[in-house]
Amino acid sequence: MTLVSAIAEPFDPFAGAEQTVVGAVRDPYPALAEKRRTTPVEVVDEDFGRHVEIYTYEDVERVLRDNHTFSSTVYVEVMGLLMGHTILEMDEPEHRLHRHLVSHAFRQKVLAHWEDALVGGVVDDLIDRFADRGRADLVRELTFPFPVKVIAGILGLPERDYVHFQKWSLALISVAYDFDRAVAASQSLKEYFGPIVDQRRAEPAEDLISDLCQAEVDGQRLSDEEIFAFLRLLLPAGVETTYRSSGNLLFALLTHPDQLDAVRRDRSLLPQAIEEGLRWEPPLLGIMRAPTIDVEIRGVAIPAGTAVGVNIGSANRDETRYERPDELDMRRDPKQHMAFGFGPHLFLGMHLARMETRVAVSAVLDRLPNLRLDPADTSDAHIHGDIFRSPTTLPVLFG
Repeated sequence: MTLVSAIAEPFDPFAGAEQTVVGAVRDPYPALAEKRRTTPVEVVDEDFGRHVEIYTYEDVERVLRDNHTFSSTVYVEVMGLLMGHTILEMDEPEHRLHRHLVSHAFRQKVLAHWEDALVGGVVDDLIDRFADRGRADLVRELTFPFPVKVIAGILGLPERDYVHFQKWSLALISVAYDFDRAVAASQSLKEYFGPIVDQRRAEPAEDLISDLCQAEVDGQRLSDEEIFAFLRLLLPAGVETTYRSSGNLLFALLTHPDQLDAVRRDRSLLPQAIEEGLRWEPPLLGIMRAPTIDVEIRGVAIPAGTAVGVNIGSANRDETRYERPDELDMRRDPKQHMAFGFGPHLFLGMHLARMETRVAVSAVLDRLPNLRLDPADTSDAHIHGDIFRSPTTLPVLFG
């Protein structure tokens, strides 16, 4: 049985969520604050070798800004095997060229089109299914299903295949727990996209795959393998980032009713609420780099080639940059956060993720009056995860 056929079977993406969706860690931030105070640059020896963890905003910014000294090729060994050769693992000048080739699909004009033609309708359709009920689980019924519908719509893929993308996406990000399953998902994605790419090259449509097939910079175009690699990367990145960031923001607002009420009364506050939600609980806690030469950070020698983990979750709670960093305060003075990374590798889909979150949260506030967490629910809704962070349930009442 191939993964494509097996994947059509019903599945619960939250079954065994500690290994597939988030992870068991509930609140990593006290420990991260201690790391910033005592070992802001930490040498870690584990079974698979030595690596270094970076915890302060200043040092995280330094590493991510300098993509000449700190290389992204650290991702080649695992992510390259799964995704193919993507911009995730590229250094300059290759990274710049490939970013230009795919960035057309994320221009503001294109995003405005998808907001009007797709995203609002997807969100409203999902809310229609529970709006008259007076209660819902906003994760399972909204924040988890809507991003995959959006990504599939942007790619021009049939609705019947949406469940495939959810399962493939989860398999890819769960590589640390089930390597063989992740590799099988990667191969299935290539097999699925192969004939679609062929068709779009022959008969372009108004979708992202057609844009990738037609994209050209300085006479260079993307090969089929490069398109497959980008689509493998886009699927989990596009689905997971929005699912988690929108769920995290809704949890933040629901657990801070004064700020929820303020956004409900004044929708112009929503953009800064989104940024504060991203700072307070980013969907991904860390990313990796490796120095190309021997370097030193805060007196710690880091040999060339050593894996360096930059903890963006810790950077976003650094008390030397943010006052009261553990508090959610959408009215705080806006400052650059690290939720989407920093520097040349700033997350390409960040504007799409922001737009989707804005549309979803606006619709929730417009259509679900008197929204509140269900006090009788016993599921203990909370954000958790050791790498990827989000709630797996948000039981609410409204009306």
